[in-house]
Order: sequence, then C-alpha cells, then structure tokens
Amino acid sequence: MALLNGLGLNVAASNTQSASVGLADNFDTFLTLLTEQLKNQDPLSPLDSNDFVGQLVQFSGVEQQISQNRNLESLINLNAANSSASAVGFIGKEVDVLGGSADLAGGSADWRYSTESDAASVTILVKNAEGKIVFQTDGDPTAGQHDFSWNGQDNVGTQLPDGPYNLEVSALDNDGNLVSTSVSTTLVITGADFSGDEPALLVGRERIAFANILAVRERTAIGI
Repeated sequence: MALLNGLGLNVAASNTQSASVGLADNFDTFLTLLTEQLKNQDPLSPLDSNDFVGQLVQFSGVEQQISQNRNLESLINLNAANSSASAVGFIGKEVDVLGGSADLAGGSADWRYSTESDAASVTILVKNAEGKIVFQTDGDPTAGQHDFSWNGQDNVGTQLPDGPYNLEVSALDNDGNLVSTSVSTTLVITGADFSGDEPALLVGRERIAFANILAVRERTAIGI
C-alpha cells in the first residue's frame, strides 16, 4: 500500500503555512482512502495494520517538522526585529569604523592607524575620491595605535576642497617585509538602512556594516 506516495506529500515546503494546510488536506484524503480500503478489503486477506500505523507515524513526523519550521521562522523574525531596533539605537552616536574613508570638513580630517609591530618605515597616503594621491608623509613606526590629523593641504601647501578622502598606511620592517596595519575613523551615525539582507548604519548616504564597527559611544559634546 502506498497511500502517502499517491498523495504527493511535500515535506520540504518552503512556506510553513502552506505546508500546514497541505498536510491537513493530505491527511483528510489519506483517511478517506483508508476508510474505502477497509470497507472493500478481502475478508480472507485483510490489510496489514502495520502499514496504517507506519503511515500515521510518518504524518506525525511531518507535522512535527512543520511545527519546528514555524518556530524557526518566528525566531528569525524576532532576530530581524531586534537587529532593526539595535540599528536605530546607533543613530546620533559616535562609532569607530574600520576603513580609511573620512570627510575633510573645514580644513580638517582625522584618522587612526595602527601597526602590528615596530616598523622601520611607515608611509601615509591621502587619496581623493578619484584615487589620486594628494598628500604623502611618514608615520610613526612604533607598534600600536596612532592618531593622524590632516589639514587638507597637499604637499605644496595648496588647500584642497572639502569632501571625502581616503587614508592608506603601509609599513615595512628592517628586512623590507610588510608589517600588518589597519586604519579606522570616527563617524557620527545619521540613520539606519533596512533595504539589504542585513540592517546597516548610515553616515549620510554611506552604508556602514556592523562588522566594520570597532567601538560605539555617546557623541562627545562640542567644546568639552
């Protein structure tokens, strides 16, 4: 007897609600067919009751799987709601963000860079939005974190316009091997974006992934 196969039961339904409705319809059909088989079975060769029990157990298993899927969907929705609420809570706060992008405003731009170990030389490059080097200088070769402020002037003293600039830092040891470096900047979160697969923070129109956030704190009051 293959009533379940004949019903075309789909245990991998992507929509839990549809799967629940389909299971109920399939179970009703199964009982109807089972009743007809029992009514018309050969008295001298009755149907094996183990088949009925086995198929009922399969229905029970499918029902439990659908219930687990429903609970999983609830947890996913709850996690998404918590992530959205968390993203909104960042608005107005200062965050340290991994990456070299920062805005030159009022003739000032600030970054922070670090070297994994002492270096023989550290080179700092400031690039404009087109990727052109507009300023170059030497950095602190000692291991650890260092602040870098730029006044917006190129190497001949020309004041450059406000806007986005990118900082790149490279370091070499005494043998000419690269020393690991990282660059970060401090930004003020202005909004949250929920249009992608995961929530992200906004600074103007720039999306900031949570994975790139190093630290968060209340915004420092001006003049303090």
